[in-house]
Amino acid sequence: MTMNILINDKPFTLPAGATLPDALAALQAVPPFAVAVNREFVPRSAYAARTLQPDDCIEVIRPVTGG
Repeated sequence: MTMNILINDKPFTLPAGATLPDALAALQAVPPFAVAVNREFVPRSAYAARTLQPDDCIEVIRPVTGG
């Protein structure tokens, strides 16, 4: 079984029971970044325990440098 989620407003299909690290791997995200699921910040220490649900919206935010 699969589920559909959005990562940075792009649709992705992941297996049912996928975790946040699975979504980050699908995006090929390279640190540093911060992550929010459904507008709720998720600390890095909680990534592995965060099981995703169908239609979750994930935002991967990269820091901006410069002035």
